[in-house]
Amino acid sequence: MSATVSFPVPTPHGPKDVAVSYARVGRGEPLVLLHGIGHHRQAWDPVVDILATERDVIAVDLPGFGASPSLPSGLAYDLPTTNSVLSALFETLELDRPHVAGNSLGGLLALELGREKLVRSVTALSPAGFWTEAERRYAFAVLLTMRGIARRLPLPLVERLSRTAAGRTALTSTIYARPARRSPQAVVAETLALVEATGFDATLRAGSTVRFTDDLPGVPVTVAWGTRDRLLVRRQGVRAKTIIPRARLVRLPGCGHCPMNDDPALVARVILDGSR
Repeated sequence: MSATVSFPVPTPHGPKDVAVSYARVGRGEPLVLLHGIGHHRQAWDPVVDILATERDVIAVDLPGFGASPSLPSGLAYDLPTTNSVLSALFETLELDRPHVAGNSLGGLLALELGREKLVRSVTALSPAGFWTEAERRYAFAVLLTMRGIARRLPLPLVERLSRTAAGRTALTSTIYARPARRSPQAVVAETLALVEATGFDATLRAGSTVRFTDDLPGVPVTVAWGTRDRLLVRRQGVRAKTIIPRARLVRLPGCGHCPMNDDPALVARVILDGSR
């Protein structure tokens, strides 16, 4: 089931309505899935059916991404605001401290929700926020380049490239270690999602000073990193383990920055094990 819900979010100038699009499937304890910057909830499609056999899965389009509208004026694309939005979404959907899994930006948001004790467990796949300044600048430059290229490519060319393994590699090898496995339809859709992401620039600006530096006592945390992540290099996972010493650090062999597509069975097992 896919739907869009609206709910009030507090601001210094009074509550403002925010709309969020999501898809929900499965049964069991609730598990919220959060995508990365410029992506959309369909990034989780390779693992959703597996997860749904044991969890009530809610895949979310973050505000300004995918099918979710931009945030209303007066709300920033920063961590405190996104925490407030997701907390209000949980309340609207009657999710009592769900499990949460996130990738990249979504992994950072999942950890923030864990820090605020709003979730039962956190699984973070290549989360943002454990970078050095040089690593952050590199990642942001790559992301801006990806978006710039995507915006310049005519849709018929994207569609033509997506029909071949070499074309899918050219379009998505920055985030997937096995881009040929991605379906042509998915590659076209996520290229359009990157082009149309109204929250992209403001989110990137807000992330320029972000570091995750807090332990999460009392919240089960799994941090997983692909061995072939070309955007956020895997040594950042070791830093995450240093900051969150009780976290389970998992290596994802042969996986890139968005490992859900590279090895769906492994990633689903990591998420299910981390959300017991």
